[in-house]
Amino acid sequence: MKKDGKYCGVVVPMVTPVTSDGKIDVEAVARIVKTFVDANVSPLLMGTTGEGNSVSSELGHVLVEATVKAAEGKVTVYAGLTGTCIDEQVRQAKDYTALGADVIVATLPSYYALTDEQMVDYYTYIADNCPLPFMLYNIKATTHMSIPVEVIKKLSEHPNIVGLKDSERDLERMDQCVEIAKNNPSFAYFCGWAAQSAHCIEIGGDGFVPSTGNFVPGMFAELYDAAVAGDMETANRLQAETDEIAKVYQAGRLLGQSLTALKVMMHTRGLCSPEMLRPLTRLPLEEEKAIAAKAMEIKNK
Repeated sequence: MKKDGKYCGVVVPMVTPVTSDGKIDVEAVARIVKTFVDANVSPLLMGTTGEGNSVSSELGHVLVEATVKAAEGKVTVYAGLTGTCIDEQVRQAKDYTALGADVIVATLPSYYALTDEQMVDYYTYIADNCPLPFMLYNIKATTHMSIPVEVIKKLSEHPNIVGLKDSERDLERMDQCVEIAKNNPSFAYFCGWAAQSAHCIEIGGDGFVPSTGNFVPGMFAELYDAAVAGDMETANRLQAETDEIAKVYQAGRLLGQSLTALKVMMHTRGLCSPEMLRPLTRLPLEEEKAIAAKAMEIKNK
């Protein structure tokens, strides 16, 4: 990790709290962001955990506005671009800039398979036209493409591209990407593979992006601080504990199902309802009750 790096620490891919009629629950946004501010972790809006591709530009506007207001400038607000039309994404980036977001983040558009050259062109176009610092987001599980390490290295040299959030489960690739960041003081590496959060910091990464941080942001803040201080015994203990919490909503479920299960857990803490944006839906009532019971057990420990 680069000392005093501008982009570092815990960035939680925030759930998108919505009402039963599909609107942004602004009060829930404020409650969630307050827990982040209290733990000194930052929100990433409209990522995978935030149902990004189900969030319209109109809803995104409301979400970013509410988050920036709740954050009060105390934590960095990362705003994800949605959709697959690049000109619309640039318009979103400008809108989120006007609302007070700090960093813009984008995955690859997930419809067409892209060549390396097309990936470079796509990200370069957004970075050239984005008023804010811009970050790459690699998540093969949803885009069905991996940004090659050589493409990342080339893009890292762009003056407006400040980092990478990489959710690919590949330790060799992580080593290579961390090395790119180590050699470039203007480029940060964030691990999107939450189970490797402690390891990422130990080998020199700048931060990590854990979805379970929606439920226990403070535990991940402690994990990060311990790893930075070189206290890997504590960091690895917290890693194991947060891994077990993650199993409550992830084990045996598809990605989309796990997201509503996570909201069920958050509901037990009065943070948001389990409502989802279509095409995702709530889980059967009995399943929600079982998840809530496990979440309460964690809460009462």
